[in-house]
Amino acid sequence: MAMLGKRRPPRPASNKSGLARQESAKQAPKAETSSEQVLIIERLAHDGRGVGHLPSGKAVFVDQALPGERIEIATHVTRKRFDEAHIRERLSTAADRVTPPCPHFGHCGGCDLQHLSVPAQREHKREVVRELLSRQGLTWQGDIDTLKSDSDAYRRRARLGVNVDREGQVLMGFRAQRSHRLVDIASCCVLVPELQALIAPLRDLLGSLKSPRDIGHIELLATPDTCVVVVRQLKEQPQDAERWKSFAQEQGVALGMRSGRDNVGHDSIDRERIDSDKLAKAKSQAGAPEAHWFGAPPVLNDTLTLAGFEPLTLEFSPGDFLQVNADVNQQMVAQVIQWLAPQKGQQLLDLYSGIGNFSLPIAATGAKVHAVEGNPAMVARLAANAHRHQLPVNGQQADLNSRESVNALLKVIPADAVILDPPRGGAESVCQALAKLSAKTHQRPRIAYVSCDPATLARDAAHLMHGGYRITRVVVADMFVHTAHMETLMLLEPSV
Repeated sequence: MAMLGKRRPPRPASNKSGLARQESAKQAPKAETSSEQVLIIERLAHDGRGVGHLPSGKAVFVDQALPGERIEIATHVTRKRFDEAHIRERLSTAADRVTPPCPHFGHCGGCDLQHLSVPAQREHKREVVRELLSRQGLTWQGDIDTLKSDSDAYRRRARLGVNVDREGQVLMGFRAQRSHRLVDIASCCVLVPELQALIAPLRDLLGSLKSPRDIGHIELLATPDTCVVVVRQLKEQPQDAERWKSFAQEQGVALGMRSGRDNVGHDSIDRERIDSDKLAKAKSQAGAPEAHWFGAPPVLNDTLTLAGFEPLTLEFSPGDFLQVNADVNQQMVAQVIQWLAPQKGQQLLDLYSGIGNFSLPIAATGAKVHAVEGNPAMVARLAANAHRHQLPVNGQQADLNSRESVNALLKVIPADAVILDPPRGGAESVCQALAKLSAKTHQRPRIAYVSCDPATLARDAAHLMHGGYRITRVVVADMFVHTAHMETLMLLEPSV
């Protein structure tokens, strides 16, 4: 970090082309003068970085800078249209700046808004939604409510990378921001307490292994009934198996081991929803092995407890998509039910349904639900969950990124309302098909759209607006406190 913002000396030229490069470097434009390195931060970018402008008018994105602050910067990336920088010295401090609660802030790549007060974080997220809608020519003048949890310790799943440095020290933690470098952590304040309690024992265990270099990463998952630890090892190490087995017994966790390289896995700290269909297909093609469990494979359950309903238990597999914040997820389900107010006998279409997060609670109202998911294994689990509770849910596997598949689906399944809960890529094919259906037949079911990327939500909402819909409600779900990520809920209804 000491060299960030400074020009590195040129390497000695060893040949003619090297001399040419050195001469070219001498003729390159000089760095901005010191008088141009003092900025006033004007706003926050969507990713939470501060934005200011040099006297030349060039925009600068500054890590950990807040609106209203006057700062001296050090530029570490220079681009044609903008620069990227970090704070060299803060000359004034914003009223919303707070002390980050995590000792790893600034090094770990997660939770990069800890220096901003939580109320200000939520206001920033609401403004991001408004701005992205505006970019699509959509104006929302109404309120944007916020769904939130009372606890910052919200993450019930995470993936810890493991590495051994040149000195032989075992590192365990998350990636640095915009880097593959692993940041060693001793704690993580956003994990649920059950997972926080596993960090120290895992560190001790890794230090005792004969072959810690063969551990790629460790996946953690907390359910109401148990904690699950899945270890990815590059190859089997029988000499360490007993240590892992003892760890599982001492900590009372379900332990699974996967051997071999996994080039298609995901890092749960990235706060990104994974397209489960593509992920499952990629793992199948790559021949990714199933986990070997110490003891019987665990039966994992998620429980939805909603006011006015009996608790619903959803069985799932460790590889299935599951919202990381259980409290906010339940609030989202309740919000969608309130918006759609399903009645007995009504037909609802739940697209990107997963294991039944929305399908089962809505079916519990008496409505008939047709649930569509791309991953066939998750469709099977959804069907089993519905059967267990004797709920009227019909599950189907289909590629919702295919216009032909979506058009065929909408032709044969009329719906009074539609729920969309897609991955980050959004539901463009579905929204285009719904808009086209609306223009041709004037069939306009109410739509509850749950999005983990407000940019794709705004794009898809524009398609629906052109098809005769209007936005009637918008809510931000602060699913990932201390980060710039969010879930956004939108209700769209026929404009006439």
